[in-house]
Amino acid sequence: MSSNAVAQPTTGAQDEEAAQRIRGMRERIDEIDSAIIALWQERARLSQQVGATRVASGGTRLVLSREREILEKFRTELGADGTQLALLILRAGRGAL
Repeated sequence: MSSNAVAQPTTGAQDEEAAQRIRGMRERIDEIDSAIIALWQERARLSQQVGATRVASGGTRLVLSREREILEKFRTELGADGTQLALLILRAGRGAL
């Protein structure tokens, strides 16, 4: 390898064709991860704005029925891990209880 070459992260594959496919899939995974992070941050901001608007109008800080809807949707679509993910998402938007 020349001094100008950039080391490729290891793929664990035994042949170059498989390594190339893995690199392509990892590139797409990285794009998806970036989108998830951006959406997470946007959702948290919106959720915080909803809470602030509700409190400013004399409402409650939380609407537990809404949180239950979200938890159920994630559980239905993703199973037990979906419930855990929804709890993290909710906490990001409202803070810890």
